[in-house]
Amino acid sequence: MHCCYPYFAKPTDFDFLKVIGKGSFGKVLLAKRKLDGKFYAVKVLQKKIVLNRKEQKHIMAERNVLLKNVKHPFLVGLHYSFQTTEKLYFVLDFINGGELFFHLQRERSFPEHRARFYAAEIASALGYLHSIKIVYRDLKPENILLDSVGHVVLTDFGLCKEGIAISDTTTTFCGTPEYLAPEVIRKQPYDNTVDWWCLGAVLYEMLYGLPPFYCRDVAEMYDNILHKPLSLRPGVSLTAWSILEELLEKDRQNRLGAKEDFLEIQNHPFFESLSWTDLVQKKIPPPFNPNVAGPDDIRNFDAAFTEETVPYSVCVSSDYSIVNASVLEADDAFVGFSYAPPSEDLFL
Repeated sequence: MHCCYPYFAKPTDFDFLKVIGKGSFGKVLLAKRKLDGKFYAVKVLQKKIVLNRKEQKHIMAERNVLLKNVKHPFLVGLHYSFQTTEKLYFVLDFINGGELFFHLQRERSFPEHRARFYAAEIASALGYLHSIKIVYRDLKPENILLDSVGHVVLTDFGLCKEGIAISDTTTTFCGTPEYLAPEVIRKQPYDNTVDWWCLGAVLYEMLYGLPPFYCRDVAEMYDNILHKPLSLRPGVSLTAWSILEELLEKDRQNRLGAKEDFLEIQNHPFFESLSWTDLVQKKIPPPFNPNVAGPDDIRNFDAAFTEETVPYSVCVSSDYSIVNASVLEADDAFVGFSYAPPSEDLFL
């Protein structure tokens, strides 16, 4: 093929091996590229469900954010996106150290040095997104993966909001109940400080085993988030407690990060022992090694997913012609969805 034509991937380029995750619009599958045996996580979304829920904007935002993310060590990378008449496919890095959620469930909570390391890598990724005017909005342990040696990788950019500079605000009500900032619950305008609130909630959960205002009754939990003071609990250092208080500040204008964003987080005494330069260059050895046996090891994924059978419909059968298998732009709703990397990254 001539190098000037981008090569759009298609379903038949891959062997789909295992279900490794599930979302509201489809599944995430472990796939092996037939040509070179490389492993990828392929997120397959049903167009019909996306359209029924009027979520095209979120899907396109996810694609756009993924394309901008190539430059950060703690954000998942997109290799290809393509579509068939019924489905959308994101071909992503396969990150197989497991969700932070998986490890937290198994261990209940983490020692402070381990929680600090993860919080720093997460903060670094969020700071980078903010620097390119993106608010992440959905930080939670299920969206934080560990790679094969234990570094953090943020995934799932479906709720990202693009074009939000430091002083801009947006008002969309979205996110996961346990991690919502007070201003989001109040449906007030909010800005990128919602991400710092979420960082506080995740750090609290890593240290104590539950999100800060957790309650089984969602209405009561929202009330706690809005009105209940953060209760000081033993077991963590004073600097850990102070960063939790400053991140989980109910008034976003007084929250840590409100004035100078990531810089304020970096300069907090909680992170004093840590070199941010070394962190971003992955020179700090992770405090926990997921011990994966190889690039296709799925031991860190929930058996509830991996024991499911891979739906036949994901793989277009061989009697379909290539044109049917991968359409450039199948319909108006997803114009510009398909992405192929610059020619040097091709696998022809």
